[in-house]
Amino acid sequence: MPENREADRAAEKERRTREKEEVNRLFREYAKTKDIAIRNKLIEDHLYIAEILAKKYINKGIEYDDLFQVASIGLILAVDRFDIEKGFEFSSYATPTIIGEIKKHFRDKGWVIRVPRRIQEMSKRVNNARVSLAQELQRVPTITDIADYLDTTEEEVLEVIEASKVYSPQSLDAQLGTQNDDTDVTISDLIGEEEAYFTKIETVDFIQKGMESLNEMEKLILKHRYFEKKTQVSIAKELNISQMTVSRIEKKIMEKFRRELELTEANPSE
Repeated sequence: MPENREADRAAEKERRTREKEEVNRLFREYAKTKDIAIRNKLIEDHLYIAEILAKKYINKGIEYDDLFQVASIGLILAVDRFDIEKGFEFSSYATPTIIGEIKKHFRDKGWVIRVPRRIQEMSKRVNNARVSLAQELQRVPTITDIADYLDTTEEEVLEVIEASKVYSPQSLDAQLGTQNDDTDVTISDLIGEEEAYFTKIETVDFIQKGMESLNEMEKLILKHRYFEKKTQVSIAKELNISQMTVSRIEKKIMEKFRRELELTEANPSE
């Protein structure tokens, strides 16, 4: 009956609220005391995140047990680095940290061992071309677009893309964007999977430095898009602006993060 379903939904919402409050309480307590027992409980209670993300990369050339171990390391790092006072949910913070560890593991164990150098080098060119073309064309580039841009054959582009699927994990991020749908360029797409930048994007220090250059609207859109995983359409409706405006602001955010990244690369000791 409708009344029962409504009651069930209300009970489920209340349960989730209690769980979230308990998690927040534990993180605050851990921040104060650094109690190992609390740390272990937080890790144990969130191992399901590591399990889910590790399973996303099954059949990519590395055993599941190894993937789960690496994902668990990422979870531990996330627990140790998480700041509850920032206002983000732990799962939103932990997910990119865990994915970063998994991707790093593939880079260290997969590409270096098995991928021919020609494929490695061409893969970087293809990824860079996809990013440039997506920004220029405002849509996902086709194989023909990429081949023309690189002055190579469609067959070679396809070979590299297929090899990338075999030797490295598929991206979990959104596709490069278009003006006609609600997918747009994500941070990891802009930077390129084969670059070491993705790990830096995920660090708290880097994000904090990048956010210092953002205005209030940019910070709000960054929070909605990359921490709350909202679509451009939903953000536009919530803020009473057009999707195009959200897209333009998002691109400005990416450019500011790029500049911060370049400064980090130029001054690694800072």
